[in-house]
Amino acid sequence: MPPRAWLRLAPLGLGSLIVPLDTAVNVAFPAIAAHFALPLPAIQWLVICYVLTYGSLLPGIGRAGDLFGHRAVFRCGLAVSIAAFLLCARAPSQEWLLGARVLQGIGAALVLGCGPALATLALPEAMRSRALGAWLFVLALGGTLGPLLGGLLVQAFGWESVFWFRVPLAAAALLLLRGMPAPPRPARREAFDLGGAMLLALAVGAALLAVSQVRHLAAGGWQAPALGAAAAAALWGFVRRSRRGAHPILDLALFARRHFAWTHAANALVNFAGFAVLLVVPFFLARVAELPGSLAGLVLAAGPLGAMLASPLGGWALARLAPLPLAVAGLALAAGGLALIALWDGATATPLLVLALLVQGGGMGLFQVTCTETVTAAMPREDRGVAGSLAMLTRTLGVVGAASLLSLLFDVAEAAALAGGADREAAFLTAFRAVFGLAAAVPALLLVPFLRRAVRP
Repeated sequence: MPPRAWLRLAPLGLGSLIVPLDTAVNVAFPAIAAHFALPLPAIQWLVICYVLTYGSLLPGIGRAGDLFGHRAVFRCGLAVSIAAFLLCARAPSQEWLLGARVLQGIGAALVLGCGPALATLALPEAMRSRALGAWLFVLALGGTLGPLLGGLLVQAFGWESVFWFRVPLAAAALLLLRGMPAPPRPARREAFDLGGAMLLALAVGAALLAVSQVRHLAAGGWQAPALGAAAAAALWGFVRRSRRGAHPILDLALFARRHFAWTHAANALVNFAGFAVLLVVPFFLARVAELPGSLAGLVLAAGPLGAMLASPLGGWALARLAPLPLAVAGLALAAGGLALIALWDGATATPLLVLALLVQGGGMGLFQVTCTETVTAAMPREDRGVAGSLAMLTRTLGVVGAASLLSLLFDVAEAAALAGGADREAAFLTAFRAVFGLAAAVPALLLVPFLRRAVRP
């Protein structure tokens, strides 16, 4: 990619960086749990409040960017994020922190909803896959730096620092984007389907909340079925409105294409498996490996580093190869890395921890680039905001599902081991292996249909 192109994407990259740097918060989970006296399952709400918010808003915001200008929406997201970071850092209670995380989710939705569109529209169409690879490289770079910086910051300044250190980055991007040329808007301005956007946000939000409440079904909890019914009703209303409206948020005809729908489903499942690393590995590094915070952050950064290395490589390869072989390679690497993590114990050497995370992260990065390019190529250029938002939404569905269901699996497996007489470390490792055994199985099983399509004439 020419140096000028990199410079055109630099302010966008700096602004986008504040979202993946949230992986610093994962390193701070043990410190936050100790500060507010929270059990491990309660940590999932730090993830759910944030991810559920931006996940439910993404499609509507992507469409708003298509209609009203991606740069303006993106800059608004930076301003909202600055306020959210400051409120998170000053949180006096768990409830305050969760509320500030909701505001942070709004800011992230505004940034992520328009980031991919700005990247592809800032460069010629022939460079689309490389622009997406560069933008995803920035996301992976943030994911790499987040755990490393998080470990150092928590050790030096406390858990609050994983929020406030992003304020100057967002402020600098906000200023630099003032001079960035805005992509051309459509010649004809369509009406924004606010009702459709609200119904879709309600459907996604209720579905994600329903998943988070599945753990209470065995005790007679009614929340998951009620939320599931609300999600189904909102989705029915959205589909009905979209079929009748002149300018819907999403063109539902796209989902009639088997490849388009399957790509989204696979993206959600792969991210479901991959989030096990950020959810459980920080506790392994602290409790079993007994690494200091700075070294734990360095080890945890290996996964996003693998994704960072794979993303531009994938963008380069997609300009020359079909997406399917790259998707197969990504799934194989992700499954192999997660299987290696499942074998960890207290005697595993630190270089082997790093190697497993590098392999898993590389597979995730390669698959993510392939998925985003497939979705973007299937939609018109004027709908790039919606295209990018859809890819990020399915990624989000996987993350929230993992935060809820994998934490439930961990709790059940650990409780069963403790009831069977295991000590705390042995019970932790039993639950750890159960989580990563399931996580490795997901991309491994997905390989079957992808390989069938790869060998089909």
